[in-house]
Amino acid sequence: MSSKDQGAPEPDSPAAIVDAPFETALSERYLVYALSTITARSLPDLRDGLKPVHRRLLWAMRQLRLGPDTAYKKSARVVGEVLGKYHPHGDTAVYDAMVRLAQPFALRYPLVEGQGNFGNIDGDNAAAARYTEARLTKTAINLMAGLDEGTVDFVPTYNNEEEEPVIFPGLFPNLLANGASGIAVGMATNIPSHNVDEVIAAILAVIENPAIEHADLMELVQGPDLATGGLIVDSAESISTAYETGRGSFRIRARFHAAEAANDEDREAGIERLGGGQWQLVISEIPYQVPKGKLIEQIAQVIADKKVPILEDVRDESDEQIRIVLVPRSRNVDPELLKESLYRLTDLETRFGLNMNVLDATRTPMVMGLKELLQHWIASQLDILQRRTRHRLAKIVDRLELLEGYIIAFLNLDRVIEIIRTEDEPKPVMMKEFSLTDRQAEAILNMRLRSLRKLEEMQLRGEKDDLLKEQDELQKLLDSPARQRTRLKRDLTGLRKEYGKDTALGARRTTIAEAAPTVEFSMDAMIEKEPITVILSARGWIRAAKGHADLAQEYKFKEGDELAFVFHAQTTDKLLIATDDGRFFTMGADKLPGARGFGEPVRTMLDIDNAAHIVAAWPHRPGERLLLASTLGKGFVVKSDDLLAETRKGRAVMTLKGDAKLAKVAHIGEGHDHVAVVGDNRKLVVFNLEEMPEMQRGQGVQLQRYKDGGMADVTTFKLEDGLSWQMGGTGERTRTEQEMWQWKVARGGAGRMPPQGFPRDNRF
Repeated sequence: MSSKDQGAPEPDSPAAIVDAPFETALSERYLVYALSTITARSLPDLRDGLKPVHRRLLWAMRQLRLGPDTAYKKSARVVGEVLGKYHPHGDTAVYDAMVRLAQPFALRYPLVEGQGNFGNIDGDNAAAARYTEARLTKTAINLMAGLDEGTVDFVPTYNNEEEEPVIFPGLFPNLLANGASGIAVGMATNIPSHNVDEVIAAILAVIENPAIEHADLMELVQGPDLATGGLIVDSAESISTAYETGRGSFRIRARFHAAEAANDEDREAGIERLGGGQWQLVISEIPYQVPKGKLIEQIAQVIADKKVPILEDVRDESDEQIRIVLVPRSRNVDPELLKESLYRLTDLETRFGLNMNVLDATRTPMVMGLKELLQHWIASQLDILQRRTRHRLAKIVDRLELLEGYIIAFLNLDRVIEIIRTEDEPKPVMMKEFSLTDRQAEAILNMRLRSLRKLEEMQLRGEKDDLLKEQDELQKLLDSPARQRTRLKRDLTGLRKEYGKDTALGARRTTIAEAAPTVEFSMDAMIEKEPITVILSARGWIRAAKGHADLAQEYKFKEGDELAFVFHAQTTDKLLIATDDGRFFTMGADKLPGARGFGEPVRTMLDIDNAAHIVAAWPHRPGERLLLASTLGKGFVVKSDDLLAETRKGRAVMTLKGDAKLAKVAHIGEGHDHVAVVGDNRKLVVFNLEEMPEMQRGQGVQLQRYKDGGMADVTTFKLEDGLSWQMGGTGERTRTEQEMWQWKVARGGAGRMPPQGFPRDNRF
């Protein structure tokens, strides 16, 4: 017997194994998974704006008769119905989807009305499904209107026991009204919510003029209208471009608004005036999808980290309405500066990415612009209108057939009664005698005796006339695209009245207004200016004492450590640290540890090489000039501003060859015009400062020539004032040599022995 006669092999039998390349098998199966994720999970259908899980939730609630005018039912009951009949996935996922449909801060027009704890804008989760109750909203009913009128196809559920609609046919433009977001395989979607009044106005404009320009549509659709309000501060041009291409982003800001302000200007700026010239800022709306609790934590952390020193405190005084109070450190703080700093550092300003990627009527994913999306939606609604019309016409034909039979029965009532009383099988007799159809005869036989009244005949004739008139109107509607567009416009206009901007639900919440030019400020301006004394040890431990302490006092260090550098600075200063490998590092004075202990290793704050040694540390002064010199006696002049580094790794400034090290960073004083260099060989040379090149990076030029040893020290001075150096002992005495002409030579000379009394350590 052949294998064909034996039937198909069992799935687990060796005969069922297909020999195929692994890559091919994997790609085919992954493609199936990807398509399933795209079409049946993550992307919404543009016709009703829903994903399958949301559609099944609403359908199950409709089947449970949970209308807006009925009693609530337990959410667990709804979730169980959805899982058991339509959506065999995790109950947590289904309940989470249901919760989102009920949250007024998540959905612009909620589709589920919840009773109980459905979460809050602070970011708290909803109570378990067994504790909450739900029913449909009027909006959900509008979205599902027409399901019983043959408007959409129904498909079997996963177990073939029930049926579910492919889409919802209602006129409510849910995709744009409530938006959607989802991540599929290789693609994603992110659509904000919009104002229904504006969306319907745009739809009507496209119906009226299919060739309408995009710019004309943007005059009707201002932009997103988010559930939590706020402000969108992008320019009209960027918003228009995003809607034209279907891709873009919007900047969303919190709204500062003080209901109890003394004047309109303060009210719109969110400023509440207090006694004594004090004031505070009030936030009344926060950006979409930002949990209020997280936002307040962010602001509190910014205060704790002293990133915005002009802000002293944040308080949450919210009840049903959001009210976040920001307290400035002093009344002299600029409110706009405070706002701008918080916009940059917290989620008081966020970005919402627009990606209008949806499934069209053929279930094909596509990124659409606003006009294209509206055109597809209108086409789907016209198709629904035609299907509804055909369905109604079929119902009318069926009813007219029965009415014809009823009227014949009334006209021959005595004969009909006689047939029924005398014939064993009255149905075929009546069909033959009165030319009735099977349905007509069956309907007559099923008539109640109480219907055999003269009045009933009059009602039947009246109903027939009404149905014939309706049939004629519906046929004209079906035959005329112009009538269909007119009918759609009329129906949309009626729906628009429910969501007009003069209604509580339809009023626009999000303000579209381009932001004023950004207030330019440096974050350094946010640091509170205080005097400090910076102490850096030989082993690289750094700390800052409050105030300008006596630099000559004793400082405590770890055992084996000692003082290397100490100087006065302000918390607003940038500190420059130079290492002998030619790198310069920058750190904020405000970030130094306090002086209660031994401080912290500077290497934990900066990426200084372990083999490098710190040779200089000082507060940066804008415009200052410095002279850098290496142990080989080479050097150049550099501007202090060119030494600043933005990263922990610092900036490589002096190029060193062989065993050379950066030996000295000399500050060029006001009016200094000459350079003095002394070597390890105790030879001194003086030359004009103009002979030194000014560079940003390099190894420099030769300052002094050596036969053996290297450079010991270098300084700058004013020739007419003479060269000064510290005397021995306490170091408080200095000596000045006025006549320096005998040491003055061209740069690069070998030099001669220094004046009598020059320090033995060869240091100025």
